[in-house]
Amino acid sequence: LKGTMSEAELHFLKQRLYQGRLNKARRGEQFTSAPVGYVRSRSGDRLEFDPDEQARSVVQLIFDKFDELGSIGALLRYMARNDLKLGFRLQRGPDAGQLQWRPARRPTLNKILRHPYYAGCYVFGMTRQDERRRKPGRPGTGTVLVERLKWDVMIPDAIPAYITWDRYLTNQRRLAANRNVPNAAGTPRGGPSLLSGLAYCGRCGRRMRVAYHARGMPVYYTCVGGYVERAEPICQSLAGSELEDLVASEVLRAIEPASLELSVRAVADLRQERERLERDWQRRLERADIDADRAARQYHATEPENRLVARELEARWEAALARRREIGEQHDRSLAERPRELTEADRLRIESLAADIPGLWNAASTTVEERQRIVRCLVERVTVTVRGRTEQADVTIRWRGGAERRHTIRRRVQKYEQLSDYERIRSRAVEMRAAGATAGEIAERLNREGFRPPRGNGAFNRHVINTFLVRQGFAGPARGRRIAPGELRGDEWRLGDLAAALGMPKGSLRNWMHRGWVRARRSAAVGGGWILWADETELQRLRRLRSWRRGGYDQQRPPELITPGAPDLHEPHPDPPPRQPSSRRSQPGGRRPRR
Repeated sequence: LKGTMSEAELHFLKQRLYQGRLNKARRGEQFTSAPVGYVRSRSGDRLEFDPDEQARSVVQLIFDKFDELGSIGALLRYMARNDLKLGFRLQRGPDAGQLQWRPARRPTLNKILRHPYYAGCYVFGMTRQDERRRKPGRPGTGTVLVERLKWDVMIPDAIPAYITWDRYLTNQRRLAANRNVPNAAGTPRGGPSLLSGLAYCGRCGRRMRVAYHARGMPVYYTCVGGYVERAEPICQSLAGSELEDLVASEVLRAIEPASLELSVRAVADLRQERERLERDWQRRLERADIDADRAARQYHATEPENRLVARELEARWEAALARRREIGEQHDRSLAERPRELTEADRLRIESLAADIPGLWNAASTTVEERQRIVRCLVERVTVTVRGRTEQADVTIRWRGGAERRHTIRRRVQKYEQLSDYERIRSRAVEMRAAGATAGEIAERLNREGFRPPRGNGAFNRHVINTFLVRQGFAGPARGRRIAPGELRGDEWRLGDLAAALGMPKGSLRNWMHRGWVRARRSAAVGGGWILWADETELQRLRRLRSWRRGGYDQQRPPELITPGAPDLHEPHPDPPPRQPSSRRSQPGGRRPRR
């Protein structure tokens, strides 16, 4: 018609056709095809349940497992793992109306879960044409989805339903929450964070992002929405261990009273899952038996002298029998891989595990994704507000159902100055130091009075107190390592100065000294400090030793590089005592011991 009609006439014809379809849709009689699990009636003006029991049961299983697993990805993996297939009715061709079994695909599952037909609601106008998105030469372009509940026609209870309308709306909210967008929580993921998608900033209301350490722990929650959108400073951030511990303890406290009910439900779920899979396998076997019996009847019904037909029917019979054997073998393998029937000992063990909820939560067999799913079942949102730059943070947990609880946690900070009680810690430490208390006594008293160092929930010890006092200027580093320049004789060096001249770490040079590769003596005035000797010739030898590289696994360092020269002094320089070699240190010559 495009070649015989003008654009105006063609547009008018399209409008008339659409109006006719719309009038038919308002009566609930406009159908172009039947979704999976449905068939069109003989008159074509209504939908009915698929008469095949297995086809209906698989569709019902999709909705049941989505309620349990919570995402299309997990549902797809479950169906692939258990070899569950969907029954499609061919729409055209010589085999139109026949049932064909195909593996589940993500777009198919998405369409089943989103289509209102399965909730019994007839709709028309789920898509519309957007001329701005139409591309020349591509007829299928320009089609966009209409927003839910804004369709042209909507007739509740007009189609046999697999689920209720309330359940359909719940599924749509869950699908919307599974999207990976800033205003949605997203699906549980495999990362180590417990509150990914649930933590929100109490200052700006944005969802906080999760940042992982290179080794996976700790987890950091950071609000960077303003930084990404408008190059503003980062709103707030905190390490997630204390926050996650708080939420986990509250969740465990909430589900602890239901431990007995959980054990009973776990036993029932295991039994129901086994029975559901077994029913599906029995239907497959029954279908294979029916196909084999039909092929046998067709073969026996043919006349013996009609060999051309008999050979074809015999081949079909053999194929049906082979298919029956294949399904039987698959069923046997599924039974072998499937968990066995629960015994009384198994039920008692499940009840004991359910009674110990914290132990089950912290078990090595419990994955992070399972913990995330448990938290999402109970917690809707966690709002965090850090008090300035201090260690105090306010946390509000909003539970499913609307209840809220407010808590305060102590987060990790980098400096003592960020602590809200920094001045009290400083004054108490200085006061006790002035009274003659040791670092260990100061640490013990501060811990007893409830003070904590900046990082984590650890306690003070003498090393932490010594470092704190040194930084505050009330104590100095150990004086035994200091060597006055006047104590050095000709061609003598302090350890750090010689290491800097050679461009090497002090620890490596100290190792050379204990191996006897460098001449050294102790300083009598300082009490234990080492003074190393190296003239110009010795410096050249040490530089060559520093730049030497092993050419093979068994190659030894040349003796002239590891033999120190003799200083020309009036009094001898005692060599440092050799360090006792451990099993992990190199043997003389630089080789590690072979295990």
